[in-house]
Amino acid sequence: MRPSVVAETLKSMIQLNRPTHIEGSPGLGKTQIPKQVAAEMGYDVIQFHCPTLQPEDLALPAPNADKTAMNFLVNGRFPLEGQGDPAAKALLVFDELPQGDNSVQKTLANVIQEREIHGRKLKPNVAIVTTGNRQKDRAGANRILSHLRNRMTTIEFEPHLDDWCSWALDHGVQPEIISFLRFKPGNLSDFDPQKDICPTPRAWAEGVSPIIGNVPEAAEFDCISGAVGEGAASEFYAFLKIARKLPNPDLVLMNPDKHEVPTDPSTGYALAGAMAHRSTKDNFDRVLTYVKRMAPEFCILTVRDAARLQPEIVNTKAFTDWAVTHGSKILT
Repeated sequence: MRPSVVAETLKSMIQLNRPTHIEGSPGLGKTQIPKQVAAEMGYDVIQFHCPTLQPEDLALPAPNADKTAMNFLVNGRFPLEGQGDPAAKALLVFDELPQGDNSVQKTLANVIQEREIHGRKLKPNVAIVTTGNRQKDRAGANRILSHLRNRMTTIEFEPHLDDWCSWALDHGVQPEIISFLRFKPGNLSDFDPQKDICPTPRAWAEGVSPIIGNVPEAAEFDCISGAVGEGAASEFYAFLKIARKLPNPDLVLMNPDKHEVPTDPSTGYALAGAMAHRSTKDNFDRVLTYVKRMAPEFCILTVRDAARLQPEIVNTKAFTDWAVTHGSKILT
């Protein structure tokens, strides 16, 4: 299931109060989806990291005052009935559930099914989401106990280029990376448990984007390779060299109806990304004059990204005139 559909589905599950497990290979951003959804729905996020949890981290046994019986001191992060605002909304996120040991999973099975921990009830407006890798990914995941898995709905999380590019545009990922992955989409996520380093959405955003132009030139390729693997790094580095030799977008916009238009695909993707990032409401008419001379797919990419980066562009006459005949392509 693509990320945008996972997000919409998770909203429905939260409203239904149905515990949900989001499963997929490493580096896809599984934990970010619940956080994004919680923010949109007005839920506080309370996150537990299952691989480092012990049962006593959730509830610690302790004798009562006269030492005649054993009670449990429940972790104060749990939103329990009788504490704080009874109407407060919270999303409990148990991250990397399959890496939690069996004793932790057994405790969480009761939390998920009975909505209580050692007799202390969760507040009504508390939803539960878990995340984790699959056993076949060889990422340290154990088998989720069958009775625990049976108490949740499992959603398979899969990468999707358009969804990731939209996210990347909103989160400041370097435009060269976005343009490259549109040119070579197979490199967005190519996880192979037999390899030590693989390209993943997280690796591009967190491992490659910050280092571009910020490490010594002699170390740049090795740093990229150390984040996404040598194969993907070689392709991206070749693309990056092309992107760095592009004409200055400002010079292009000075003469948009006559400046040379690229013919090879790699340069087209790179230049479309550069033009989108340089677009403003004041120069968009000139941007359109130029990109309409490019292949249609590059024109559409430029307009879509420009409108996402600078929403006020959609109010310009140039955009309106263009959208009359191309608007449906912007929305797909």
